[in-house]
Order: sequence, then structure tokens, then C-alpha cells
Amino acid sequence: MPCYKVKVKWGKENYPDVEVNTDEVPLVFKAQLFALTGVQPERQKVMLKGTTLKDSDWGNIKLKDGVTVLMMGSKEEDVPTEPVEKTVFVEDMNESELASALELPAGLTNLGNTCYMNATVQCLKTVPELREALRDFQGAVTMASNMVPAQSITAALRNLYDEMDKGTSIPPIVLLQVLHMAFPRFAEKSEHGGFTQQDANECWTELVRMLQQKLPPKKVDGQNVAFKSVVEQFFGGTFDVELKCNETEEESPSYSKENFLQLSCFISQDVRYMQSGLKSKMQEQITKLSPTLERDAVYTKTSKISRLPAYLTVQFVRFYYKEKEAINAKILKDVKFPLEFDAFELCSTELQQKLTPMRSRFKEVEDKRVEEALLAKSDKNDKNKGDGSPKVKTKSIPYWFEGDLGSNNSGYYTLQAVLTHRGRSSSSGHYVAWVRQKGDTWIKCDDDQVSPVTSEEVLKLSGGGDWHCAYVLLYGPRVLEEPIEENGESLAVSASMDTTATSQ
Repeated sequence: MPCYKVKVKWGKENYPDVEVNTDEVPLVFKAQLFALTGVQPERQKVMLKGTTLKDSDWGNIKLKDGVTVLMMGSKEEDVPTEPVEKTVFVEDMNESELASALELPAGLTNLGNTCYMNATVQCLKTVPELREALRDFQGAVTMASNMVPAQSITAALRNLYDEMDKGTSIPPIVLLQVLHMAFPRFAEKSEHGGFTQQDANECWTELVRMLQQKLPPKKVDGQNVAFKSVVEQFFGGTFDVELKCNETEEESPSYSKENFLQLSCFISQDVRYMQSGLKSKMQEQITKLSPTLERDAVYTKTSKISRLPAYLTVQFVRFYYKEKEAINAKILKDVKFPLEFDAFELCSTELQQKLTPMRSRFKEVEDKRVEEALLAKSDKNDKNKGDGSPKVKTKSIPYWFEGDLGSNNSGYYTLQAVLTHRGRSSSSGHYVAWVRQKGDTWIKCDDDQVSPVTSEEVLKLSGGGDWHCAYVLLYGPRVLEEPIEENGESLAVSASMDTTATSQ
């Protein structure tokens, strides 16, 4: 592998011993320079002996150890702006200007079959507690041979989100590079030289696992928590598991606990709805050695959720390995999923009892809203009631159990992100993220193409054909809002149908 250590000169700054691998495209080297200097790759002019380095190939540039590479370019914030803002009409705006005017989030450039990573990044960005933990992370990106994968990936994702907050679409070069270094399978190339398509759920799983190692849990008033990371705290659930032998009554059932970061929705001929796909996985037949029978026997494994996380990840198990074609084939079956999900049926009896008080408060809210709607309809011609009525001030009620920040205390969830796949196998096709912005407005994040869509369009992602179909869903906690009392009177109660985690 042709690898060299070069010196980089940028203005008054000098960076010795920068590693360069000429097997990679020069854009990767520019990503390293971005990590060192903060200058975006598209703003860099990199030269060696008068020859300018391209993004796609090294051309006639010959590197050797110790050679000095000259870089010119300034950080975005150093560029002077025009003092007078010109009027721009919507019809004259380019895509970037239009996205800014409509308050659309930033897109991510596809760097060659990297839509699987782009879609994952957009979905995870909808979790405010994760964003907060990333902002507090102090680690830096390193690309040396002794790179710590979890640190560099966490720092790269933090930096990428910070750049995306500026509202312009950018190439996620540094994150892609550290992902490739940490997991070489994501850097596999086709016979034509480009990157091969990868599985988005595998990327999701690995990114979350890296974050799990580096982001500490969130504390309330400095109190200690039972979790080692913010990932386990807000994404992690627990199963109560019963294992019962079907072939003998002499063997007592065994009980254990299992942790999960996502639920699996298995798809069979009978599964038409997400709920039934989840339930089928939670009671299954397995074969294991029976200590009583001293041979392999069939057991029934029953799992019930004993802790619900604030953010529930559901993977639709759509891919299976087809030996004849040697591909991960796809199940295209239509499986409906809800915008509002109730996990109560999946929970243990003990957890169901704990969920009941908050669920009762939600029911009171819904009953009150129906009552107010009927009253408003009957009084619609009353001049004393109408637009002049004071607006109700409300306060958000914690969605977690006391002493368990990051849990869900009602079992109610609101869909906030969908990662979809279009194609016939996980190693081909295209991935897209669909994220809730607010209310009924969703955003379709198709790499750097970002556009508003409705919840009706999102519900059409359930499968059944060659259109995009749901692969990974992210549900956030449904938050109850209650009124602030004024002058000793209790105001009307209302419930928020949105989550606290829908903003980009």
C-alpha cells in the first residue's frame, strides 16, 4: 500500500508527518486536511511543485516521504460577505437558497453509494438528547494508524451535525473516511472501482455502538444513573425472558433479562401490520440442549418488555440470504406502520401497571379535547367566544419515570424518522431518510435533495412494490402537556401529538 508522510504548509501553519495513502482518491487526503485546518475540501487548493491536486485522481503528482505540500484556502467564516442583502425572488433561487428560505435542513452529498450512511445520519439527527451529548463531547478526529474508532466516529458525527446546522448541503467526507478506517467492509469497492452499496441498518448499528462507547449518560441534578452511556439510557430497552421446554413438564421454566437497542419486525405471509410482526418475534420456538432430557429439545421463548426506552428503533427484517444468487434478497410485502404507536401489549404485566397512571392522564386529555370540540361547535355563533379567547399556556410533563431518565412512562410513541430502501437487494438500490419537521410536515432527505412531504406520503412507504419501503423506523416519546393554572382556576387540558424530538 503506497503510504507516505508529507509536510503540509497552510499560510503560517505547518503540519509535519501527515499520512497520505495514494490508493485512496485525493478527496480523502483533503478530508484529512479539513480535520487539521477546518477548511472545507471544496475551498482547498492543494499544490505540489506547481501542480494542483484534483479530487478524483492523483494525475502526474508523485509523492515521497518528507515532501512539502502547499494548501491554500480559508475557513468559511473568514470569507467577507456583502454588506447589502439583495432581494431574491423564490423563482430565481437555486436549491440551496430555496431550502434556506423554507427552513429545510441540510442535505448530504452522495460520495458514491453512500446513501446508506447519509440516511442513517439524518434519522439519528432527530434525537435532541443525542445532539446535546455530542455537543458536550470533547474528543477530536484522528486519522493516524493508531486511530481510536469510537472517538473519531463520535467526533466526526459531532462536527458534521455542526456543519449541517448552518443549513447548507455538504459532503460528509470525514465521517465516511473514519467509518471506512474503523469498518473496512464499508470501504469495499466494485470491479469498476467505486464504493459498493452497504446495508443501512448495519451502518446504523455500528454508528450507535460507537456512540455508546463515548457518550456518557445524561444526569439530573448531578444524580448518578444506572447507565454507562446516553445511548443505553435513551435507546436501550430490557426484555423479561421466559424459556420453557415443550417436551417435558419436569423441567421448570428459566427466567432471564436481555437488553436491546432495537426491535425486530419479522415479515411472514400472515404479517400485515408492524404490531403483529413485533409480537411474532417475541414468542418463538428455539432448539437447545435440555439438561433434564440430556438432548436437544424444543423450547418456547417468550419475551416481554420490562423497560421501554424514550426512543424506540424498529427494524423491518426485509432482507434474507439467497444462496443460489448469493445476494441478500428483499421481501417487498406491504406491512403497515402507524404514525402513533402504542407499545403497551408488548410489555410485561409489571410494566403495564407502571404505565397505567400516565395513560390515564392521556385519556383525560383526549376526553377533554372531545368535550371542548363539541362545546366550541355549539357556541360557534356566540360573539362572546371566539378569536378573543385567551390562549391556554401549557407545560410539558416528563415522559420518563421518576428516577429513570430516558425511559418512556406511557407506552405511547410518535413516529419521527423513517429510513427507506428502494431496490431488490441490500447490496444495491437506494436509501432515503424521511424525518418529521413539525406537525404534519415531513422532510424527505434524498442525499443532498431535501424537500417537504406530508404524513400521507410517509404512510405510503409501507412496501408492496418497487417504491421506497420502510426499513428502519425511529419512534420518539409522545409528550403530554397540561395547562398552567391562573388565578386558582384550572385551564383546559391539551395534549401534544408531537414529540420533543422532531426538530432538525
